Amino acid sequence: MTDPLDLYAALHTAPEPPLLAQLTRETHLQLLMPRMSSGHVQGRFLSLISHLTKPLRVLEIGTFCGYATLCLAEGLADNGLLHTIEIDPEREARIRRYVAAAGITDKVRLHIGAALDVLPGLVDEVWDLVFIDADKRNNAAYFEAVVDQVRPGGLLIVDNVLWGGKVLPEHQLKTGDKDTPLVRAFNDQVARDARVEPVFLPLRDGLLLLRKVA
Repeated sequence: MTDPLDLYAALHTAPEPPLLAQLTRETHLQLLMPRMSSGHVQGRFLSLISHLTKPLRVLEIGTFCGYATLCLAEGLADNGLLHTIEIDPEREARIRRYVAAAGITDKVRLHIGAALDVLPGLVDEVWDLVFIDADKRNNAAYFEAVVDQVRPGGLLIVDNVLWGGKVLPEHQLKTGDKDTPLVRAFNDQVARDARVEPVFLPLRDGLLLLRKVA
């Protein structure tokens, strides 16, 4: 975090809990692309949303190291449950270790596999809060797979919708860039979707908040 605005934001945000700080260090030391973790400021934002909504059922698509998982679980209702889906089985042991260290093993259900294969097994759930942070070219597919299960007034959050600024119209696409057009198309699609009310936040790499209205 070298940008002065990012540093200022971090200094004026609630401190990163020690367990999450430990996970941040481990992620940077042991995993490729550690920037995929939500990190301090975004993590506190997710925690805040969770505390404000007190969700009974949370769905996370894309666990990575489990950082956002722990943040989203902080505000769960007393009998709440968080389902999180991770495609890479090599990450399972770390995720389970940190979930256990946080004392929330009974509140988190980890599913290993491709999200579009796992989600049909969760069709009976009604989601209060959904966090989509997996492969970006499938954002639209994930959204369509879960939006009808989100209760009216529930919230979907989609990460990386700025896509490093490449979503801006003036950005010149590079040959072979298949992700950016799909991120742009998804952002445009949900902006017009009558089922949700969108708010686009330029926090970190962009968070799209979608309140379910119908």
